[in-house]
Amino acid sequence: MATTAPLPVETPTAADFLPLRGTDHVEFYVGNARQAAYFYRAAFGMSLVAYAGPETGRRDRASYVLQQGKVRFVLTTPLRSDSPIADHIARHGDGVKTIALWVDDARAAWQETTRRGATSVIEPTETTDDHGTAVISAIAAYGDTLHAFVDRGNYTGAFLPGYRAVKDDIVARPVGLLHIDHCVGNVGWNAMNQWVKFYEDIMGFGLYQHFDDNDISTEYSALMSKVMANGNGYVKFPINEPAEGKRKSQIEEYLDFYGGPGVQHIALATNNILETVARMQQQGVEFLTVPHSYYTELQGRVGKIDEPVDELERLGILVDRDDEGYMLQIFTRPVEDRPTLFYEIIQRKGSRSFGKGNFKALFEAIEREQASRGNL
Repeated sequence: MATTAPLPVETPTAADFLPLRGTDHVEFYVGNARQAAYFYRAAFGMSLVAYAGPETGRRDRASYVLQQGKVRFVLTTPLRSDSPIADHIARHGDGVKTIALWVDDARAAWQETTRRGATSVIEPTETTDDHGTAVISAIAAYGDTLHAFVDRGNYTGAFLPGYRAVKDDIVARPVGLLHIDHCVGNVGWNAMNQWVKFYEDIMGFGLYQHFDDNDISTEYSALMSKVMANGNGYVKFPINEPAEGKRKSQIEEYLDFYGGPGVQHIALATNNILETVARMQQQGVEFLTVPHSYYTELQGRVGKIDEPVDELERLGILVDRDDEGYMLQIFTRPVEDRPTLFYEIIQRKGSRSFGKGNFKALFEAIEREQASRGNL
C-alpha cells in the first residue's frame, strides 16, 4: 500500500548541505541534434535560444538549447564516430545523459556530494565569456546518467559560456509549458533501495512517496516506485524498479531497449492542461488513451472538478485527487523509435501526489502499447 512521508519543508541553507534552486536543464545525447531540435520546436513548442558547435569552437559536438518557460533542454550530437557521445547513442539510442541542477555554488555541491561517496565525473570547472562566468561540476547517478551542478549566478548570457544566442525562432509554437515537475528513473531488479540510499546519503533527499506492486500492477505486470525529493521540494526524482508479474513489465521493456538504467520520463507542468494538450495534439504529439469507462466513473471517484469531463475524455486526460486537491495528467507515447523515453504533461490544482488513482488505467494503456510491439 502507498505510504506518504511528511512533505519536505524548506530548510535554511546552513542546514541543507545541497541547497537546490531547481532543475537547470536536461541534456540529451541524440543521433541528429538538428532534426531532434526541430521536433521539439514544432511539436512541443520550444524555442531555440542558443547553439554551440564548430562555429563556436567546439570541434567534437553540436548542441542546441531549447527553452519554454523554465523548461530547458540541450540536444547534443557527436560530430565523429570515435566519440563517447556516439558510444552512448549506440548503446542506449537517443536519451537523457544529464539532469543538471541549479545551485548557488557548484564547487560546494561537488565537494559535499563527493565527500559523501559520489563518483566525480566533472570537477568544478569555470568558464567565462563576455557575459560573465559560470561554474559546472558533475557526479555519476544510475546507469550512465549524470547529475550536473550549474552555478550561473555571475552569468547573464543566453545559456552558458561557449554558446551563442539565437534571437528569433520562426518554428517554435509555444504550448504553455512552465517548468519540469519531476524526472523519473528506471533501475534494475532489486536496485531501487541502493539508489534511494544514494539520494538520501549523498544528496540529502528524503522519501516523498512510496508505491509498491499492490499500487502499481495489472493482470500482467507490476513495478515499484519511490519518490525522492530535496529539502525544499523543488526537485523530485521518482525511482522505478520492476516487480514480479505474469509478463514483462514496462520497466523491463525499457531496460531491455535502453540497455540499462536511465531516465524513463520527464513531467512538464502547465497551468492549463486542456489548452496545452490540445495544441500538442494539433502539432503532432501522440498520447496514450484510456477507455470510455474511465470517464463514466471519474466524478464518482474524484468528486467535483472545474474541467468538463467530455473535454477531458476527448483529449485523454486523467484526473486524481488527494487530501490537498486534485491533479490532471496525460502521458505521451514514446518519442523515440526504441520504447524508452516519454513525457508527462501535468497540471496541479493543490495536489502534490503522482496520480495513484490513475495507475491501473495508465498501465493498462502502456500494456496495450507493449502488446502492439510484441514486448508484453
